[in-house]
Amino acid sequence: MDNVIMNKSPQFIGFKNYSAVLSDTVFIVALKNTAMFIASSVVAHMIIGLFFAILLNTKLLPNWLLTIFRTLFVLPWLLTVAIIAVLWRLILNPNGIANYLLVTLGIIDQKQEWLSDPSTALIALCIINIWAGYPFFMISLLAGLQGIPSQLYEAAQVDGAGPFRQLISITIPQLKPILISMALLDVIWTSQQFALIWMTTGGGPIDKTEVLPTYTYKLAFSSYHFSTASASAVIILFLSMMLAALYVRHQKASN
Repeated sequence: MDNVIMNKSPQFIGFKNYSAVLSDTVFIVALKNTAMFIASSVVAHMIIGLFFAILLNTKLLPNWLLTIFRTLFVLPWLLTVAIIAVLWRLILNPNGIANYLLVTLGIIDQKQEWLSDPSTALIALCIINIWAGYPFFMISLLAGLQGIPSQLYEAAQVDGAGPFRQLISITIPQLKPILISMALLDVIWTSQQFALIWMTTGGGPIDKTEVLPTYTYKLAFSSYHFSTASASAVIILFLSMMLAALYVRHQKASN
């Protein structure tokens, strides 16, 4: 655990750095936060993306209104991570629009420090990531919806199936390969999310939003413990390789 810059005669210590990382309480917290961050983001991306995709694929709305919705719904995907971070820091500021609306509507009694409060920081961060990532799901699922034969829905209507039954029996089964592929990709991408977290909370307050990428970064460039940071990076690489292997295996199975 000695600072590698100060150690003029480094020695090989085997797996001690890995043991130090795996036994570190902050690493365990970061691992749990990462799991919660990934799970909430992926599930919400799928649900919100599918909902908006179905909305944009409907024939009940006029074309001009669908054009407006497409523009608004895809907007988060067009913004860079830096802009998203600054935008949401302003929105969630104690004097921002989020507190103003919630206080005005009587949902909360007083202004909140959403990104600085340990009880709300991780939730707020998940909401930001969900907002920034759902357009990818929406666009991909919209393309999938447009590829489903209309004859399936016509036959279901003849048999008396309602909208919900059509969703369960036709839409979701037809989109299953796309949903699985996108979910695996989203797990990989979300697990590597660093810039958004670093520019909004920096892993704080008191490690409440600490995730594996920020934990590793702090070890290397805040504490200058490059040896343990390298061990942490290798652990993250191993986990990423497992996820990538699952994705490749699914792609081979679906072909």
